[in-house]
Amino acid sequence: MTLSSGQIWVLIIACAVLTAVIKGVGPVLLGGRVLPGWFDRVVVLMAPALLSALVVTAVLADGCTWSVGAHTVGVAVAGVMLWRRLPLVLCVAVAVVLTALLRMWW
Repeated sequence: MTLSSGQIWVLIIACAVLTAVIKGVGPVLLGGRVLPGWFDRVVVLMAPALLSALVVTAVLADGCTWSVGAHTVGVAVAGVMLWRRLPLVLCVAVAVVLTALLRMWW
């Protein structure tokens, strides 16, 4: 299914409006009340959980199937390097070079 440029712009605008509505609903419903501490801890963890889900899907999804390839190894190595607190530019460079080398032989 291919979308026309008009349909794409309608989708982009609809997503922007929906995002604004979702962000505005919380303050309107709460009316300035303070949330309990446990709720703040849950909300703080939502962004990393969403980001990790997006990364896993992007790295392992190949159309409608799951696959592991050179790109998966590159991302895994970069993730370990970032976990070890190495510089971001170095992690990206190593991941790119490793992925390219593995694709030559894989």
